[in-house]
Amino acid sequence: MATALDLEEQEQLDALKHFWNRWGSLISGLLVIALLAFAGWNGWQYWQNRQAAYASALYGSLEQAVDSGDAARIRQAFTDLKNKYGGTTYAAQGALLAGKALLDQGQAAESKAALTWAADQAATPGLRALARLRLADVLVSEKAYDAALQQLAWSFPPSFAALAADRRGDVLLLQGKKDQAATEYGKAYQGLDADSGGYQRAVGAKLAALGINPDAGAAAPAAQSAAPAASAQGTTS
Repeated sequence: MATALDLEEQEQLDALKHFWNRWGSLISGLLVIALLAFAGWNGWQYWQNRQAAYASALYGSLEQAVDSGDAARIRQAFTDLKNKYGGTTYAAQGALLAGKALLDQGQAAESKAALTWAADQAATPGLRALARLRLADVLVSEKAYDAALQQLAWSFPPSFAALAADRRGDVLLLQGKKDQAATEYGKAYQGLDADSGGYQRAVGAKLAALGINPDAGAAAPAAQSAAPAASAQGTTS
C-alpha cells in the first residue's frame, strides 16, 4: 500500500515538474510584470498626490495675494503654479482667479494671458470652456468683438453650449447684427431649462426685447425677415 502511495506521489511530482518546466518561466515573468505594475501604480499615485499637495499650497499663496491686492505677487504665484504644476486643476483654477483679479486692477493684458493659457492648457474640458468664456468677456470689454467671437466659435462641451450661444448673441447685438443675435439667443434659450436659476428667463427677455417670442426659438428672426420681403414683392407687382 505504501509503495502504491509513493508511486502516486512520484507521478504527481513528475507532472508538477513537467508543468513548471513548460510554464514556469512564463508564470514568473507575469508575476514580475504584475508586481512592477502594482509598484508603478502606487508610485504614480504617490507622485500625483504630492503634486496636488504642492499645487494646493501654491494656490493658497495665490489666494492670499489676491486678497491683499498685490498684483506682483499674483503674477508670481500664478507663474509658479503654471510652470511647476500646470497639469493640475489647481493651475487652471489659479488662472481663472488671477485673470479676474488682474482685470479688476486694470491689467487686461496680463488677465488675457492667464485666461488664454487656461483656455488652451487647462486639465479638463470644463475649465478650458470656462476660461474661454471669461476671455471672451475681457475682449468684449475692450470692444474687440471679432476676437471675442473667435473665442466663442470653439466647440464647447454640451453643458457650456448654451452659455456660449448667449455670449455670441450679446457680441452680435453689440455689432448691430440683431437677426444673428436673435438666432444665437434662440439656441441658448432652447439649450437651457427651467432649472437654470432664471438664466433661461433672462435669455427669453433678450429675445422679447428684440420683438421675438422666446418659445419660437431661432426660427422667428427668419420668419420676420421674410415678411417685409414678401410685402415688398406684393407692392412691386
